[in-house]
Amino acid sequence: MSATLDCLADLWEQRDTPRVRRLVKYTLVSATSTAVSFLGLLLIFGVFRLWGQVVSTVVANGIATIPSYHLHRRWVWGKGGRSHLAKEILPFWTMAAMGITVSIGGATIARHLSEAYQLGHGVQTVLVLAANITSFAVFWGLKFLLYNRIFHVHPHLELDAIEELVDAA
Repeated sequence: MSATLDCLADLWEQRDTPRVRRLVKYTLVSATSTAVSFLGLLLIFGVFRLWGQVVSTVVANGIATIPSYHLHRRWVWGKGGRSHLAKEILPFWTMAAMGITVSIGGATIARHLSEAYQLGHGVQTVLVLAANITSFAVFWGLKFLLYNRIFHVHPHLELDAIEELVDAA
């Protein structure tokens, strides 16, 4: 815990540096895409009951990934122009697919628990939303490292900060 607090204090002291600003922007985009996914899942599964937990999770996360890509690329890493298929788009969507796969696992567990314990739809919705948020949290640090590499702005400047956060956790 002390190492985490030290790391956060260090980041606070460096708050006006490009490295920390990029980390804050990355976190804001991650929070935004999580909110889009959360809202989509709440509406698709919780309110309108269009599909089951798994399909609803895939659709909500797929929808959230589109603005996430553009916000990460343009706002966080300052990339303009056309996206490069092999260097940017494929790695980004591969990570998104991995995150969606983890979300599918969580939705499957939520579905199993719902059936095994005959839970009401409200509790099912809470379970699937919790599983979805957990999957976003798991991939947060890993995606930062990858996106930092694929968008090639200053690939090594930000790595120290995120590696310190990951090591401290």
